[in-house]
Amino acid sequence: MTKAPKAPKFHVGWGDTESDTLVTAQELEVAEASSHQASTTAVEERIAEAVREAQPGLHKIPDPVLPEGDGPLTPAEEKRLRDCQGGVALGNDAWFIQGKALDTIAVGRLFRTTPHKLEPERCYASIEEWAPLEAGIPLNSLSKLRAGWAIGEVLAARGYPAIPGQVRELVPVKNQFNLNAAIAVYVLVADSVGANKVTAERLRDIVKLLPVKLELDEDDDVDALAKTIKGVLVDEVEPVVSRAIPPAVTRAVDKQSLRIADALNRSRIPRTEVTLHLMQAFTDQEDTTVFDAVLERMKQAEKDAKQAAKKALG
Repeated sequence: MTKAPKAPKFHVGWGDTESDTLVTAQELEVAEASSHQASTTAVEERIAEAVREAQPGLHKIPDPVLPEGDGPLTPAEEKRLRDCQGGVALGNDAWFIQGKALDTIAVGRLFRTTPHKLEPERCYASIEEWAPLEAGIPLNSLSKLRAGWAIGEVLAARGYPAIPGQVRELVPVKNQFNLNAAIAVYVLVADSVGANKVTAERLRDIVKLLPVKLELDEDDDVDALAKTIKGVLVDEVEPVVSRAIPPAVTRAVDKQSLRIADALNRSRIPRTEVTLHLMQAFTDQEDTTVFDAVLERMKQAEKDAKQAAKKALG
């Protein structure tokens, strides 16, 4: 019986020998590494492009152009408005970011190893030296930026829009009392007139009415402080009195003094002489005309202050 021929052998492995298998595996690893690198590079490029797209820039703000008409905004105008509103909001955020950065630099004295721009033989000794020369920030802005960022941070955390112009009006409250008191003033106005109707002017009016001797506990809750401040403003508010005589009053006194000088046939009446006679008339126990007039004016000023407080609170 004739034997059937043997079937040919086919190699279906990685190689005919162990050496062939090793070489083929190395080639596969190289190919995989190359593919992974290409994939990683592509992802990194897409991320970089997304970052560039998200970064702010003046080129993203539309150029000023005349209206396309007198009627409703066109779709193109609405897009320009959205882009510009985004720029305004970004500017507001940047104000607080700059303030916090300056405060961090100041508190940590991070400027201490930077050579002074005008006196390179020494380093900056204070943030007040560093900011104007290195960042171009004037000192009056520096103090507001450093004091204002914390107010903006808390307002944002409470869901209120943090607007630099409004926060600047609250800085004196923070400096005189504490951070919670500044937030309380904002909350008071927002609760009284509505959060969307809070303005820098309203805040300024309330701040002006705060009594100088007002005592506010830093540990008190913001909402409790707001109620306390409201009670003081509505029930116990006093008219704001400047320690310095306003220039307009001084000019009016000088003008009236000229009338007295003419009546007395004198060349001039010193202001001190007028003040002396006024004080004597004010303290006159027999003739209370001047005293009564001053009292009535002070009563009216107090009444006006209370009405202003109620108006500011809506």
